[in-house]
Amino acid sequence: MKFSCEKALLQSAIATASRAVAPKSSIPALEGLLLQADDQLTISGYNLKTGIRTKISADVTEGGELVLNARLFGDIIRRMPDDVVTFSSDAKQVVHLSCGDADFDILGLSAADYPELPEVEDNYAFSVQQKILRAMIEETAFAVSTNESRPIHTGALFEITDQGLTMVAVDGFRLALRREKLERIDGGAFSFVAPGGALNEVKNICADTEDLTTVTLGKSHILFEVGDTELICRQLEGEFLDYSHAIPRKNPITVIADAKFLMESIDRVSVVISEKQKSPVRCLFDHDKVLLSAKTGNGEAKDVCRLSGDGGGLEIGFNNRYLMEALRYAPADTVKIELNTGVSPAIIVPTEGEENFLYMVLPVRLKSAE
Repeated sequence: MKFSCEKALLQSAIATASRAVAPKSSIPALEGLLLQADDQLTISGYNLKTGIRTKISADVTEGGELVLNARLFGDIIRRMPDDVVTFSSDAKQVVHLSCGDADFDILGLSAADYPELPEVEDNYAFSVQQKILRAMIEETAFAVSTNESRPIHTGALFEITDQGLTMVAVDGFRLALRREKLERIDGGAFSFVAPGGALNEVKNICADTEDLTTVTLGKSHILFEVGDTELICRQLEGEFLDYSHAIPRKNPITVIADAKFLMESIDRVSVVISEKQKSPVRCLFDHDKVLLSAKTGNGEAKDVCRLSGDGGGLEIGFNNRYLMEALRYAPADTVKIELNTGVSPAIIVPTEGEENFLYMVLPVRLKSAE
């Protein structure tokens, strides 16, 4: 196998594919990257759960394929001067790398030892702009569960209809929902649950561009095509929360808040809260304001945040991090907060226009006022 390639292109492709490489595996080939050279260079990483395959232009003079240790290969290319990298390998998988005055000889592995990435049947597919998919993942993934006792909730639900795409994540304490229109749908309405870890990699691969990402659902795998890069992951099986019935919407109290100002107030009173000294943030919703407080062994903190609407003196407690994250990721400057009782969830939605996001945060029971 022989090719030459710009160092920057090669380094970027190695970094992308390495996201799916197993750090330690009983199969040595899985700690490596599969290189395949024909009319262009394809670099693949695979950990038996998620696979990433990316293509770059290279001047290929002799085709072939082999596996190189991902960490070693990446370290070598990163340290090379900014020039054209020349790559050659012999029948014994000895690889010679040169760039400028730098030369390296390393040992590769046979490509026959590398497991094949799954094929994904194209029964159902949709297309969406990269920047929209990236934003939707970022604005829901924080609520993906890390509790392995309910594996289905360690991923995000994708629901595709002619109305568009709805993404939902839930972890038992909060729920995050985002909706957007789609560029294209093939195969009619469908849904699936994609693992949270794989979605974080999709978010990293997507650029802030209007170029399209195509998402294809197969029998057991999902394919994300982003430019010259493909990510393949296994879809999660199980019964996802029936979110439409879990969100209470008949809430008598509505207030309008500046998301940034409210988040800063919660952050201020959270100073006394720590891992060892835990406490909910106590919120007293009054006329055009909310009084926030927290009290732990570290001390007591109070603040007032102005808002619009009458909270009717409702007192309710929240986990400070959960409420702040809902406000931080809400794609709006001002939000509408719907409330009912001190033990009912808070619903955060846009103040106007289409309801393209919804966050639900469950309250924390407060001890009687001290």
